[in-house]
Amino acid sequence: MDIGTEELRDAHDVLSEWYAKNLVGVLERMPVERAMLDLFAELTLSLGTEVADVGCGTGRLLPYLAGRGLSPSGVDLSPGMVAVARREHPGFGYEVADLRELPFADASLAGVVCWYSLIFLAPDSRAKAFAELARVVRPGGYLVAAFKYGDGTGHRNAPGSPVESLGVDFDRYWLSSREMEDRFTTAGFTLVFQGSAPPEEPEPAYGYMLVRRSSSANT
Repeated sequence: MDIGTEELRDAHDVLSEWYAKNLVGVLERMPVERAMLDLFAELTLSLGTEVADVGCGTGRLLPYLAGRGLSPSGVDLSPGMVAVARREHPGFGYEVADLRELPFADASLAGVVCWYSLIFLAPDSRAKAFAELARVVRPGGYLVAAFKYGDGTGHRNAPGSPVESLGVDFDRYWLSSREMEDRFTTAGFTLVFQGSAPPEEPEPAYGYMLVRRSSSANT
């Protein structure tokens, strides 16, 4: 495990309880996010129910996805996050795993959710990660991603942020919609829908992208 990944994992172990407390009810306040997940669920159900939340954190999205008829499981880099997810949202399967090496067989999933989990990918990790996502989604399956708009350069915590107060820091990368689409296309996906929404805090706008696994793609 490289130093940056280890830092990210350890920081989210520390943040797991903070996330469990402070992200309660967030989805209910964000109609655009619910609409993106609803669209993903409706399209995915035409192919199957098996989906994964990659970078699931505390597991907060899994009950919502299950309520739309899907059969979700969750993976996260942080053992602390997975422990909290199992406690807060039992009844689902969770595993500790790196986005670049997922514990799923080839073409085994009808869909994948990446909710702000791609923002931690350093430039030299992106091609491998997007290819790995394509590997596990069956032809015709869907992937929905939430991210933050930017130019792809790294950011650390802003002074005085809640995360900084817990004594942790880690890199995150806000990507342009062009880079996101290009990386999905290269990996073997085609764009279905994209949109954006104003942020709740003084950070870049939220971006959303729904893509479909091409039946003829080679990865």
